[in-house]
Amino acid sequence: MSFNTFSFRDGKKELQTISKRGEAMGVCATFNGKYLCCGVHVLRSVHNCPFECSYCFLQNYLNDGVTKAVEDTDVLMEEVKDKIRREPQRLFRIGTWGLGDSLALERETGQAAKLIREFAALENAVLELKTKSDCVDSILNLAHRGRTVVSWSLNTGHIIETEEHRTASLEDRLQAVYKTANAGYLIGLHFDPMIFYKGWEEDYEMLVHQVFNAVSPERIAWISIGSLRFNPEMKKKLENNYPDSKLTCAEMVLGDDAKMRYVKPLRVNMYRHLYNALRRHVSEDHLIYLCMERWDVWDKVFGRHPDPIGGLDYMFAHSLYRRFGSAGKPPSI
Repeated sequence: MSFNTFSFRDGKKELQTISKRGEAMGVCATFNGKYLCCGVHVLRSVHNCPFECSYCFLQNYLNDGVTKAVEDTDVLMEEVKDKIRREPQRLFRIGTWGLGDSLALERETGQAAKLIREFAALENAVLELKTKSDCVDSILNLAHRGRTVVSWSLNTGHIIETEEHRTASLEDRLQAVYKTANAGYLIGLHFDPMIFYKGWEEDYEMLVHQVFNAVSPERIAWISIGSLRFNPEMKKKLENNYPDSKLTCAEMVLGDDAKMRYVKPLRVNMYRHLYNALRRHVSEDHLIYLCMERWDVWDKVFGRHPDPIGGLDYMFAHSLYRRFGSAGKPPSI
């Protein structure tokens, strides 16, 4: 069957291993200066995902819907090593979740375990594996040397049940968080996208409580907060692919980055609510940041914002060095 005959959803049913084609490592970045980006590098090692999140941007992005994983991790690592070697004073944060889920296919591919072993030997790079799965058993006994952060995209039980189809339940994710932290990994938490619905306040407060029943704040490397956003043309695809979803019923506005978002007062209210819940568990030392959000929203939520050019990237390196020694040497601006 030709690749082009697969739709976004049909392609989730078949996994193909492929060779690396062209450059695999890029930078996650916003194209509008009003929105602050953390500057994380993305390693495109997986394409598509077996999960069925109704809001997933991949349904509006992938031309070829086949689920694919790059087989030759040695070639991927050659590119990584070449690029980080050029800037030895910089700490590179490199994630494999740009076009898929970092661990959802781990039982079939073993890709994450191979990358963890490779990153353990690097001095100026940290691997981030981000997932909505509970597929961690195969990585628990690896000698990662603290060079891998295992992160979870988390949402309330209501949103997982209604919008994040086929993903691990909240209970299973938190059990995986517990096991992974006990294996010595640092943990990342991504409360993104926050979604507005009746009862969201109590549900997100409960979510934070459940998270810190599963993991000590001292094992948390960073925490991100974001809200529902998508390109305008994705609205129809979302409604066609997931007709039971209520996401497109909310009032949204077009931002300067050409993405639909909740109106600013609502976003600020949601962020502040979650941030206040988090601060009951974590200290000022913890790095909490907004994902792809405007600088003025930062000011309204945190009372400050980082320098738009590299400021947030520096904050990551400084936080990791100060709290965990992960950067090897103090970061330079």
